[in-house]
Amino acid sequence: MNVWGVTGWKNSGKTGLMERLVAEFTARGLRVSTVKHAHHVFDVDHKGKDSYRHREAGAHQVLLSSRKRWALMHEHRDTEEATLDELLSKLAPVDLVLIEGFKRDRHPKVEAHRAETGSPLIAPDDTSIRAIASDSGAAVEGRPTFHLDDTVAIADFIAGELNL
Repeated sequence: MNVWGVTGWKNSGKTGLMERLVAEFTARGLRVSTVKHAHHVFDVDHKGKDSYRHREAGAHQVLLSSRKRWALMHEHRDTEEATLDELLSKLAPVDLVLIEGFKRDRHPKVEAHRAETGSPLIAPDDTSIRAIASDSGAAVEGRPTFHLDDTVAIADFIAGELNL
């Protein structure tokens, strides 16, 4: 299964980039699913929320995960949060799974970064981050940097890395 992540600190532009990437890849004829990690208890698929936006952008499936539950809807009850590999095994086969969050997992990622947040880049200390998508040109030597809004170039990079 082809897997690529979008990571970054809060308000860095992750969800907007995910939404645009889903739309871009589905416009290219690929079947795309998404996995979204949440750090809080959640209800699924309310208008305006991330999972709703992923679905509306064209994702084949949306899997939303938090410490308490994950959905396609599965309650964790008293068990530990499912690992990313366990969650991926729940998805139907698709061409690409885009993952929002799960910054500590080792799948390849692009880091979304907005200067206005004042947060440092994660990439210097994380080799699983293969590229930076920033509104300020923030960069890490040896890794490509794209403008945060240049969805086509970011999608081309991911497609090239995954041979899609």
